[in-house]
Parts: sequence; C-alpha cells; structure tokens
Amino acid sequence: MKDPKAHPAKAFRTAILHSIANPTDVGLENSYQYFEDGILLVADGHVVKVGDAKEILPTLDDSVVVTELENKLITPGFIDTHIHYPQTGMIAAYGEQLLDWLNNYTFPEEKRFADKDYAREVAVQFLDELARNGTTTALVFGTVHKESVDVFFQESEKRNLRMIAGKVLMDRNAPDDLKDTPESGYEDSKALIEKWHNKGRLHYAVTPRFAPTSTSEQLRLAGKLLEEYPDVYMHTHLSENQKEIEWVQALFPESKNYLDVYDQHGLLSSRSVFAHGVHLCEGECSRLSETDSAIAFCPTSNLFLGSGLFPLSDMEAKGIKVGMGTDVGAGTSFSLLQTMSEAYKVMQLQGDKLHPFKSLYQATLGGAKALSLDNVIGNFESGKEADFVVLDLNATQLMRFRMEHAKSLEDKLFVLITIGDDRTIANTYSYGECVYEKQ
Repeated sequence: MKDPKAHPAKAFRTAILHSIANPTDVGLENSYQYFEDGILLVADGHVVKVGDAKEILPTLDDSVVVTELENKLITPGFIDTHIHYPQTGMIAAYGEQLLDWLNNYTFPEEKRFADKDYAREVAVQFLDELARNGTTTALVFGTVHKESVDVFFQESEKRNLRMIAGKVLMDRNAPDDLKDTPESGYEDSKALIEKWHNKGRLHYAVTPRFAPTSTSEQLRLAGKLLEEYPDVYMHTHLSENQKEIEWVQALFPESKNYLDVYDQHGLLSSRSVFAHGVHLCEGECSRLSETDSAIAFCPTSNLFLGSGLFPLSDMEAKGIKVGMGTDVGAGTSFSLLQTMSEAYKVMQLQGDKLHPFKSLYQATLGGAKALSLDNVIGNFESGKEADFVVLDLNATQLMRFRMEHAKSLEDKLFVLITIGDDRTIANTYSYGECVYEKQ
C-alpha cells in the first residue's frame, strides 16, 4: 500500500480550462469546460477532480493545501508530437530548404552526439526548455547514436516526465559517421526498448529518419520490431517537401506513393506518427485513416523551410488524427503557444480559420489522441495524470493591457496564443509536481 503522505492531496484555485472533445466533432461550445473560479484537486500524481470552487472547497479535508493563483489560467500540459532534441543547438539556422538544411546544418550537429557527455548536456537543456514552455509530453527524435537516446531517457526519468523517444535508423544517404546498418539499428533499438519502454512514464519509438535514409532492409527490420513489440511507437517524416517526395519516388520506384514505402514494410498503425504530411495524395490519406495513423502538424518549421501549408481541415475531414509539433530545430520555438499562433496563420493563408478552442484541443487532448495516450493525459478527467501548466494572463505589459480589453474567454485565449511565449508560463507541473517555476 502506498504511503498517503508521500503525495498528499493539493488543490489549485484559479481559472481552469480544458478540452473534453474535438470541436470539429461536437461544436465549439461542447468541446471544453471552463471554471472561472475553479479548483483542480490532485493527489498521488493524478487528477482527483476539477470543478467550481464553491462546490469543491466545502468537500476538502482540512489537510489539503489550497494554492490560490491570481490572474492565472490553468490548462493541461502541452503535448508536442514531433521534435528533435539533438537540433537544440542549431535552432535558427539560416537560409535553406529541407534537403540542403539537413546536409549543411543538421548532420554536422548530430555527429557531436557520439560524445555521451555532450548528448547529456543537450538533453538537460532541451528538457529545461520544454518545461519552461509548458510542454509535459513530447515525441522526440534522438540521433543514430544509441547513447543519445539512453541519456535522454535517463534525464527524463529523473523528472518523471511522460516522454517518447527513439534512436534514428539511417543506413544510407547520410555521412558515414552517422550511418548504422540494418542489423545494428535493429539490435540497438531492441536493447533500448528492453531497457526503457514502459519504464515509469517513458515509451520507445522505432525511428527511421525518413525513407531516403533507410534501405528497404532497414525498413523491413523496423517493421519486425513493431511486430515483436506491438505497443511501441513508430515515428518518422512524410511528404514534407516536394523535392523530398521526388527523391523517394526515385529511390523506391515500385511504391505507389511516399506513404506506400512505409506501408509495404508494416510501419502503419494506431501508434504511428508521421511528421508533416503537407503534400499527400488521396491514396495516402485513405491509408492513414484506415490504419488510424497520425500526422504531426508542424506549422513553424513548414513556414521556416518553405515546405508548404498543411491542410488541417481537409485531413480531419478524411478521418486522420492530427497532433501539433514544434519540430525544433527547423521549428524556431519550443513554445506550443507560438506554434499555435503560426498554425492560425497557416490556416488563414488557406482561407480557413483556426478557433482558439480548436488550437487548445490540438496542443493538448488532440495531441494525446494522436499519441494514443488520451486515456492517461490530455485533459483533467478524474484519474488522469496531473500534467498541467499555469499561464500568467499578465505576463507582459502588452498582454496585461490587451487582457483589460478582452470581452470573452475565447478572446483571452486567443491573446495568449497570439502574443504568448515562454514568459506566459508561470509554472509547469508533471505528475502533480512542479518542474518549472518562473523566477
């Protein structure tokens, strides 16, 4: 039996907002719960209940410490469905599109991760940045080096974070000192799965970088890993850039399309997440939907690399799960608030609108659904893990002034999304414990 004193119940009193369904499915007004004067009660790392303060306060035991927060808003922790921790040190690299950017910036930086000490230094910096930006769960690329993922999991375990990561599989079309082999990639991945998958709040993702850097044999063995460990994830890139798509067709002439390369090797399932998906054909959309695979919408990096505009509404209409990803380092911010702002602009350029309640859904419950984790994270349903963020409505002088003119909840939320950044994050809580506090 657990010692109840180890994780005593505690309550947080302020405005509270969380998504309960996809606005696309149920309409905006039925997609969220908001408590202007709310209580979030947590114990032993989990949500006990959420609701109006006037209803919950009288029911609390005298031992429960109530933390009252002024001019704050609590939301679930943000969920980043695609990010590269080894690219932290090369964020904001100038002037290239995808393939040249990989060769000129990404690969030279990733070579440094053969040094385990350097990998650990970056992992610490990366996890600090996630917490500082309110992100409590992420689907993370490592490098080809087994050690880069091992140290990432070690540092994540110290903080009791729910993280998913994997060693990159890459046996061709890359620098020699960044290549593995089909066999070594399989064995290294297998060892990491055995060591880390489902250890605490950690999960493993089989991670071919993208089709051009893996031979058919390597992709076949990636599929074998998914057969042997059916509850691990599969994480890769898909149809980000037109030249990339042409390259894939030249490398795999027998494939019907880019996605078909992965499909032929058994890499599509409800635990498969494909980053980008900017330029998909009807056949690819059908297969993504049929296999319950997900796409990570990465607006910041798609704009930064000039890759294109992701058609969110069209993808959802086709029954495809969509999460949101910062895609650091082609993405230029760890902040999912800023990523939501960029997503709004991407939609505007397509003559579409992204409502702030929909943005919140994509960055929380929608991300949890994309990762098949909505049974444990994503909102404040009783029994879910207590990952949440405290947003400061007066974080900057401009925000304070603008909030004075906000006439509704959706107006306030849109202000947070549009001009919010890491300064907006007052606290980040993982499993009910504070992992970041703004100084």
